Amino acid sequence: MDLTRLHYFVAVVEGGSFSRGAAALHMSQPALSRQVLLLEQEVGQALLVRTGRGAEPTEAGLALLAHARGIFELADRARADMFERQASPRGRVIVGLPPRVAHVLTADLVERFRAEYPDAIISMVEGLSIRLREWVVAGKLDMAILFDPPHSPQIEEETLAREPLVLIGPAPLPRRVRLADVAALPLVMPSGPNALRQLLERETRPRGLPLQVVAEVDSVQTVLSLVARGVSHTVLPQSALRLWTYDQPLHMAPIQSPAIRNRLVLAVPKARPATKPSRFAVQLLRALALEHYGGSPAQVAKAR
Repeated sequence: MDLTRLHYFVAVVEGGSFSRGAAALHMSQPALSRQVLLLEQEVGQALLVRTGRGAEPTEAGLALLAHARGIFELADRARADMFERQASPRGRVIVGLPPRVAHVLTADLVERFRAEYPDAIISMVEGLSIRLREWVVAGKLDMAILFDPPHSPQIEEETLAREPLVLIGPAPLPRRVRLADVAALPLVMPSGPNALRQLLERETRPRGLPLQVVAEVDSVQTVLSLVARGVSHTVLPQSALRLWTYDQPLHMAPIQSPAIRNRLVLAVPKARPATKPSRFAVQLLRALALEHYGGSPAQVAKAR
């Protein structure tokens, strides 16, 4: 339905005649009559009856008048809401983070977001990358940081950082270790769907280097506690070293031949409409990822 013609129709009803409606709209009476006729043709019913005193709505016209006033009221409310959001945006932004990333970024993210948008709500959801990716595709999250996600046409992806994988062990290690040597060691690793496990196996399987996994544990903190107890070795991104809080010394060696790097990816669903608060949250995640996971000062400044 043409909303402009609907507006013309309401002007005639409220003015009580075509002449007064045309004057209120600053248009000629023939032009107004033509527009109302087109509206009647569109709805397939007569909407106005001309009388000696002017024009009156028919039964169908009265019904359409009620709909029109409701539509215009909603438009006014939408306009007022947009104006209010421009002055002080509200709403909710839902951000998904893997637990290890959430441990590092959440406090800064919430604090800076609240300083910029005190009337908006930021909701933090923690989960494994594979689950967060599903929720992004489904439109349940406004954005998420993921580790090495497979490509999806429903998601816009941006690589924020790349981290080298390192071997962590219960005893002193060489300055560097080869991937073949890593595969020969007993390892505590996350279970199969985990992005880190998949990344490591993509490098070892083609080389005929099956991993010697002795336990599968998805919590990075628990994995590190097992290493600290001397149970086994593990492979983690370099930033996981900051989670080492044990009395035992930390033994770490970068992996080479080949060196392996993961990808820290910002994922945003294409189908979910962006708002000013959600766009700001995206900027914050870029800046915080660069601050905590690498990037030059110029890159950090640009992401702010």
